[in-house]
Amino acid sequence: MEKNDNILELQPDIFRIKGHGTSSHSYVIKGDYANLLIDSGVDANFSALQKSLLRVGLKIRDIDIVINTHEHFDHIGANRYFQDHALIAAHRFAATKMIFDDRYVTLYKSADLNEIPLKVHLWLESKSRFDLGNYSLNIIHTPGHTSGSICIYEPAKKILFTGDTVFAGGTLSYIAESGSIGDYINSILSLSTRQIVEIYPGHGDISVNPEEDMERAVHNAKAFLQSEDRIEITRFQENDLKGENKVSEQAKDHFNTCNKQKSNRTSP
Repeated sequence: MEKNDNILELQPDIFRIKGHGTSSHSYVIKGDYANLLIDSGVDANFSALQKSLLRVGLKIRDIDIVINTHEHFDHIGANRYFQDHALIAAHRFAATKMIFDDRYVTLYKSADLNEIPLKVHLWLESKSRFDLGNYSLNIIHTPGHTSGSICIYEPAKKILFTGDTVFAGGTLSYIAESGSIGDYINSILSLSTRQIVEIYPGHGDISVNPEEDMERAVHNAKAFLQSEDRIEITRFQENDLKGENKVSEQAKDHFNTCNKQKSNRTSP
């Protein structure tokens, strides 16, 4: 494969496809038994996603399974290009928002005038498992960012796909309408009991210091609960509480967009 700034091979046959603008990253796993995509990104990013898939040797119809880490628009928007030939999987709390078009939570609005309803074929629970042959993926329900957030753990490589639950640097996640700070803290404490060598988040950089980043995320969440004037929860900060952990512009744009859409939605 030619070198491409949008594609990063993280492990053999595991690729990160960088999201553009507000879109999440997508992760592709070329399995022995099936090809799997984690998060499809926004629908406006579909053309770039399609080109990146071709660069790793896959056509759209070669994707057999799409797993959504949660129900927000920037992770599910391009599902409609896969849902008629691939299985769409999401936690059951995310699935209800997706199939009933709960835009108060998903923030999703297609740019297509002939909008197609989203489908979810597999409603997931904790301990659901996908065996791809060369990789095995365990589903972990991690409510907090949203009620339907999941992380996906590969035990042999000890890697964790976190969606918007854990970010590099331990930046505090935006807690959405269906989310909870208490659930968020509990989810990360639960994740921290596992052996994890790398975290692959939905936005921003890869975490190569999972233990430190999860500890800082819990610290930031507790700080928010104790004193709202010390840290904001609805967007990324330029720095954390100690002024050390800078986050990517892409990650900040994502949460600023969430807030803007939320404000527009609730304005009289």
